Amino acid sequence: MAAENLAVSRETFDNVILPVYAPAQFVPVKGKGSRVWDQQGKEYIDFSGGIAVTALGHCHPALVETLKSQGETLWHTSNVFTNEPALRLASKLIAATFAERVFFGNSGAEANEAAFKLARYYACKKHSPFKSKIIAFHNAFHGRTLFTVSVGGQPKYSDGFGPKPADIVHVPFNDLAAVKAVIDDHTCAIVVEPIQGEGGVMPATPEFMQGLRAVCDQHNALLVLDEVQSGMGRSGKLFAYEHYDIKPDIITTAKALGGGFPVSAMLTTHEIASVMAPGVHGTTYGGNPLACAIAETALDIINTPEVLNGVDARREQFVSALQKINEQFDIFSEIRGKGLLLGAVLNAQHASKARDILNASAAEGLMVLTAGSDVIRFVPSLVIEPTDIAEGMARFARAIAKVLN
Repeated sequence: MAAENLAVSRETFDNVILPVYAPAQFVPVKGKGSRVWDQQGKEYIDFSGGIAVTALGHCHPALVETLKSQGETLWHTSNVFTNEPALRLASKLIAATFAERVFFGNSGAEANEAAFKLARYYACKKHSPFKSKIIAFHNAFHGRTLFTVSVGGQPKYSDGFGPKPADIVHVPFNDLAAVKAVIDDHTCAIVVEPIQGEGGVMPATPEFMQGLRAVCDQHNALLVLDEVQSGMGRSGKLFAYEHYDIKPDIITTAKALGGGFPVSAMLTTHEIASVMAPGVHGTTYGGNPLACAIAETALDIINTPEVLNGVDARREQFVSALQKINEQFDIFSEIRGKGLLLGAVLNAQHASKARDILNASAAEGLMVLTAGSDVIRFVPSLVIEPTDIAEGMARFARAIAKVLN
């Protein structure tokens, strides 16, 4: 049976997909810019960005053109051969950052897995096989592989899967004293998100980030920044580390890197990369020409003053609309985040209502996200039209009115 002849609906999901998600009741079938349409033809404004992935909106003409042209040229070669799009993308990422070497994967978890393995391998080769401790943070999220979910600071995601990788210590985020209390000469890395995404849209303070850099230097540990969600222009700079006046040792990026096409990258220096050799780590799909060609186009568009400067203007429009809603309903205790990674924190009285607000928003034709049980998260396209922000916020206000009434 041809695929297009098979009728599927939201009910199909409950019968055929592993029950690890609880998706919305509508099924999106088409997107353009920051608007999405479902099977019934109902239109939605998208403030969710595919969880910070569709940074240029849906079906951006330049990405579509690259998909078509590269799709008719070369899709995949494996890493037995290199390819031009991967080499161009790596060169551009290096030119735009502190980095000198790049490893490509397919997802944020893969980029983080590579980063954590590299940090341990570097410490083992350069210092001692016992220098393996990783310091990470409560409420952090680094992916769903067993290693990355163990480094992530949310036991609900890692419990029940058997023995976890050892030598991982979690301390409170933005608490430099807690880090100093556990760091020692057996520490190989500190792993941190500059802005905790899943953990409630919580930015690191400048003192914290600069302090982490200093203690890493004191103990010969690597500073690994997970920029899977905060990177690629999301914060108003290409990478969020640029806000902190520090240089990391390793950063990871994914999500928006491909504008919706699965691709990720780990970036590091010549010195740290020098311990690796053929066969030590790898992937079949990572760096495939189709993904890298699309990511190169996305990077070329995002890494421009026009798009990066536009992030802050759009942020101001979001914050101002949220403040107006708050004046009316007194529902938020704070608006936090950086750039277009925004969290509206529900106050104590309404703290359990995040999921209700998300569902009511969908009913009003608006796609939003949560970050924990008490934060509404907004990660729209970096180039979302101001008219879409205004209309989406009007729908959001109606949704809140319904939930509170």
